[in-house]
Amino acid sequence: MLKPRSTPTRELVRLDGLWRFALDTKVADTPWTAALDTPLEAPVPASYNDLFVDAEIRDHVGWVWYQRQVRVPRGWAGERVFVRLDAATHEGRVYVDGELVAEHVGGYTPFEADITDLVQPGQEFRLTVGVNNVLTNTTIPPGFVTVDDLGRKKQKYLHDFYNYAGLARSVWLYSAPAVRVDDITVVTDVDGADGVVSYDIATTSEADVRVRIRDAAGNPVGEAEGARGEVRIPDATLWQPGAGYLYELTAEVVSGGEVVDAYPLAVGVRTVEVKGNKFLINGEPFYFTGFGKHEDTAVRGKGHDDAYLVHDFELMKWMGANSFRTSHYPYAEEVLEYADRQGIVVIDETAAVGLNYSIVGGFFGGPVLPTFGPDSVNDQTKEAHAQAIRELIARDKNHPSVVLWSIANEPESGVDEARDYFEPLATLTRELDLSRPITFVNMMLAPVGVDKISDLFDVLCLNRYYGWYVDTGDLESAEIHLEAELRGWEAMYDKPMLMTEYGADTVAGQHSALAQPWTEEYQVAYLDMNHRVFDRIESFVGEQVWNFADFQTAVGIIRVDGNKKGVFTRDRKPKAAAHALRSRWTRLEK
Repeated sequence: MLKPRSTPTRELVRLDGLWRFALDTKVADTPWTAALDTPLEAPVPASYNDLFVDAEIRDHVGWVWYQRQVRVPRGWAGERVFVRLDAATHEGRVYVDGELVAEHVGGYTPFEADITDLVQPGQEFRLTVGVNNVLTNTTIPPGFVTVDDLGRKKQKYLHDFYNYAGLARSVWLYSAPAVRVDDITVVTDVDGADGVVSYDIATTSEADVRVRIRDAAGNPVGEAEGARGEVRIPDATLWQPGAGYLYELTAEVVSGGEVVDAYPLAVGVRTVEVKGNKFLINGEPFYFTGFGKHEDTAVRGKGHDDAYLVHDFELMKWMGANSFRTSHYPYAEEVLEYADRQGIVVIDETAAVGLNYSIVGGFFGGPVLPTFGPDSVNDQTKEAHAQAIRELIARDKNHPSVVLWSIANEPESGVDEARDYFEPLATLTRELDLSRPITFVNMMLAPVGVDKISDLFDVLCLNRYYGWYVDTGDLESAEIHLEAELRGWEAMYDKPMLMTEYGADTVAGQHSALAQPWTEEYQVAYLDMNHRVFDRIESFVGEQVWNFADFQTAVGIIRVDGNKKGVFTRDRKPKAAAHALRSRWTRLEK
C-alpha cells in the first residue's frame, strides 16, 4: 500500500489534532450514527491510556470512539477521495456519516477506504473511528480477557510492554485520480559501477506507464517505458550504512499524451546477502550495533512523535549505533523513511510476540496451556500471523534501510508443533520478497539442540540474558555459559549470528562500589562481559542491546513503573552504560 503523498496529481489533508473521544460504555450502542455525546477530547496521534487521570479509561477493555468533522477541499471535484488510517491498535472500524467504510484487524499497519461516493467537495462529513484493544489467542499479538469478582474485564497479554491503544498514528484524507498508480515494487542490484533498479508498477486500470529516475540533486539519470522493467543508473551512488543516499523514482500514468498521475518513491540502490556466516551489504561484511527499541514515551504512549524520532536518532548516532530492530511490531512509516535518509539499518519485525505460553504462564501470570493448541496458538492465529507478514512486507518492501525481515519474537520454538506452524510462514515470507533474508528471534528456553526451526531461517537472532535472568549477579559464570552456547550454535549452523537482546534492569542513579544488580555499574559490567564473548565468536555479526530506553509495561511486582533495561531513561537521559557503549561502538571494527 502506497503512503499518501502530495504530488502534481494528488493532494492530502492531515486529520491530526483533537478529536471527540468516548469509551463504548459511555455512549449509545451505535455511536457512529450521531455526534458523540462526550466532554472528552483526545489527541491524534496518541495512545489514549495515559492522557486522562482516570483508571477507568487507562484500564478500559473494548471499543473506544473517536469522532470529528472533516471538510473535503472544494478543488477535489472529479477526483477519488480516500480516508486512510496509518494504524488503529488493535482493531479499527471507520464510518462516514454513519456508514461503515472500512474494517481492519492488526494494530500497526495501515488501511483505507474510497469514500468518493459518500462525500462532496467543499462539504463537511462526520468521520467516526472505533478502536478495539482486545487481544485473544487468535490475534497477533495474542492475549486473553478475564472477568474479576467485581465483574470488571481485565486484558491479559503475553508480552512485556504496555498494551497502549487508540489512534497512535496519523489519519489522512487524500485525493487521487481514478486511473492511477496503485502499487510499486522496487528491487535494486549492483552491476560493476552501475546501479540496477528493477520495478513493477500496478495501476488501477490498464494504462501506459513510464518511469523516470533522478539523483539527489534532481538530475535525470535514467528512464523506462512500461509497467515492468529495469533502469540502469551509470556510476551509481550506493545507499550505505551511515550514508543514506536516495534517488527518486517517479512512476507516471500517461493517457493521450498527458500525465494523469505521478507518484514519487525514494529508492536506495544497495544489495543485501547472507553468505556463509557473514551478513553482507553491498558485498561488504556488516556488523550490527544498536538496539531493540519501542515506540514509547510518557503521556503519548505509542503515539508517533517527530521530535522523539529525531532525538532518538541523534542519540543513536552519538553512540555510534548503526541499526535497530522494530521490536516488537512495525513502527510508523515516518521512522523507516527517516532511517532511509539517515543510513540507519533496520530489522523489520511483525507484531508476533507472545507466542510462548510456557514462559508467560509463570512470568506474567498467563494461562497454563501448551503454546500450540485449539485454545491457544491455532490455525486462526497462524492465518492472522500470515496476514501480518503480508501487510508488513506490502508496506515496507521498498525501504533500503530494511535489510532483514523478522517474523516473530521469542516464540516457543523448542516443540515439534513449532515446525508445523513456522515452516509455511517462512515459505510465505520468502515468496513475498526474494531480495532480503529472513529471521525469527530465538529465546533462552529453546537453546541450541532444543530449538526446532532455526534451519528455516537465514540469520540466527538470539535473545540471551546470562548474568540477569540466569546467573544473576554472577558474571564469571555467565561468561562461561554464554560462550558455550554461542559456540554450540556456531558449530551447528554455518550462519551469521546476531544478539538481538541482552541487557540488565538498571535504576538510573543507583550506584554501588561493587557491581550489584540494578546499579549502573552492574549494567556496564554486564555489557562488557557480553562484548568479550561476542568478540571471540567468529560467526558473530552484531549486537543490539535491550533496550534503547526504559519503557512502560503492565503493572506487576516484577516491573516497577516499567522495564528498566534502557541505556537511557524513558525521558532519554543517559545512564553510565550509554557512555560505555559509545566508547565501544565509535571505535569498533569487525
